Amino acid sequence: MSNLISQMETVCRRFEELSMRLNQPDAAADPAVFRRLMQEYREAEPVVQAYRDLATAQDHLAQAKALLEGESLDTDFKAMVQQEISEKSHDVEELEKNLKVLLLPKDVNDGKNVIVEIRGGAGGEEAALFAHSLMRMYTMYAQSRGWELEVLNLNETELGGVKEAIFAVNGRGAYNRLKFESGVHRVQRVPETETQGRIHTSTATVAVMPQAEEVDFALDMKDLRIDTFRSSGAGGQHINKTSSAIRVTHLPTGMVVECQNERSQFQNKDKALEILRSRLLAQKQKEQQDAINANRQGQVGTGDRSEKIRTYNFPQDRCTDHRIGLTVHNLDKIMDGNLDEIIDALATHEQAEKLRNLSQNNN
Repeated sequence: MSNLISQMETVCRRFEELSMRLNQPDAAADPAVFRRLMQEYREAEPVVQAYRDLATAQDHLAQAKALLEGESLDTDFKAMVQQEISEKSHDVEELEKNLKVLLLPKDVNDGKNVIVEIRGGAGGEEAALFAHSLMRMYTMYAQSRGWELEVLNLNETELGGVKEAIFAVNGRGAYNRLKFESGVHRVQRVPETETQGRIHTSTATVAVMPQAEEVDFALDMKDLRIDTFRSSGAGGQHINKTSSAIRVTHLPTGMVVECQNERSQFQNKDKALEILRSRLLAQKQKEQQDAINANRQGQVGTGDRSEKIRTYNFPQDRCTDHRIGLTVHNLDKIMDGNLDEIIDALATHEQAEKLRNLSQNNN
């Protein structure tokens, strides 16, 4: 508890400092600095309020305990005070737990928008059709959260499947929620192209990356090779008419990004650089995290694309997340973007693991 109090004293001092700076007449002179300070203030505010609520509850508990020290309490009043102590002790315990959760280390990317990449895996055309189903699922989930979704690149098949889909999701909490989706998704169902009713197993890969801005990761144009080519795909009015598609190769890593959805080379180049910047930032952060903490097995959602994270079994109407052993039914609703039950469970599990690790470290 002493560590918690010491930590909170630091948070409260910083909160008061932020409050004073934001109230100064020249606070908004530099909009970028003002936004950063305001964001820090908003993040600290619920923590400070939780600490104040805990302090109030502890004070009320102490007052209730002091009543028992009084002389010649009658039996009924003593029983009432003991009941109040029991209730307030529970309140203190819950408020302390809530405060510890708020003080858990935050993912530096939680406040960022995201770039999502979906690719058909094993299973041929059925894998591409499943990739399309996943894109539809995330599109509907984004709409339900009030987020904005922008397709950056889309490579479709003749049957309506998706070889590759890359899209940006912009909105509060986008990375915080979608980061759990990175990995291999497996589907078990009878494909539309199957004439004998046999169940096929196919996969699609999902990668979720924080959207990088130039301040996060600066690209050196000398490290890039940029080529143009004619758009190609399953259809579209601009396909094969102009050399507006862009291919950007990052020479130091060999990473390649293609964009052909926009009308102009300039727009496609801008989108390709946005994707490349986010990929390189995600790679850099993963390398840093691996170096700092090689023991991430206890955490949900490491972002390993080779890790099979979830199975969608249509014949049995179930969806199983293998990381936490959660199985839910009503698969149609899940494919329609009702993902909160699964994502909430993953977030709760991650939170519990962080609290457990924090407790072990303190001991």
